[in-house]
Amino acid sequence: MDGTMAVAFLLAGLADMGFNHCPNQGCLAERPMQSRADLSFGNVIFQNNTVGKEVYARYELGKAYGPFQPMIGVSASDQGTAWVGIGAAFTSTFAGGRIYTQLHLMPGVYARGNGPDLGHAVEFRSGFEAGYQARNGLRVGLSFDHRSNAGISSTNPGLETIALRVSVPLK
Repeated sequence: MDGTMAVAFLLAGLADMGFNHCPNQGCLAERPMQSRADLSFGNVIFQNNTVGKEVYARYELGKAYGPFQPMIGVSASDQGTAWVGIGAAFTSTFAGGRIYTQLHLMPGVYARGNGPDLGHAVEFRSGFEAGYQARNGLRVGLSFDHRSNAGISSTNPGLETIALRVSVPLK
């Protein structure tokens, strides 16, 4: 996996910003959003082999800048790896708000533990999620994340996570 999801995040977010935010309230104008606590559990995949399990917690802030909602995240695996980062998500809803998709991009810091050598402590996490949103705002989705150092190191094998995520609206 390469930086495809990171590019998709940027292109989709910038297109939405150009069509829906710039003409109305300003390209990156602050606006209120639903804050959320997210928790996911999944398989860690390294070079096409499942190498462990991961738990990942995120907090989506209660505001957005244009189409981009800031968030922070932290993950840990059963191999002793850890990652912490800050970035943004771009979310779209369909079917009257019941179906959602989300792209995200988050630079962060990776601690190897007993896990794979990803080549650098700085690792970018990009991903795609799709799922169902209940009337009360609770979301359940399937996510696919990719982590790599974007070539800042000559060693850059990448790491993927496939997970089930639950997202709870706050307040």
